[in-house]
Amino acid sequence: MPIGILRYNLFWDNTPFCTLLYICKDHQKHGCGRMLMEHWEEDMKRLGYQMVMTSTRIDEEAQHFYRKLGYIDCGNLTIDYPGLAQPLELLLSKAI
Repeated sequence: MPIGILRYNLFWDNTPFCTLLYICKDHQKHGCGRMLMEHWEEDMKRLGYQMVMTSTRIDEEAQHFYRKLGYIDCGNLTIDYPGLAQPLELLLSKAI
């Protein structure tokens, strides 16, 4: 029975970018997210990539999870148009 999902695409058509990491609530805080990210990073390394990326909103706890895995802040995205404003999107990267 699946307990989570990791989805990614290629940022700038050349850099693996994790767009979704979700672990079912009953399996959170047991290392499953860490194992899934590490497995994905190893897959990307085997495919010849040297860096991976992800992002999270600045008001979410996920940034701390990614930093514990060795990701570093590498930029942000601000959308501040009237009616479309969102919290800052924090970009993170990791050399693999």
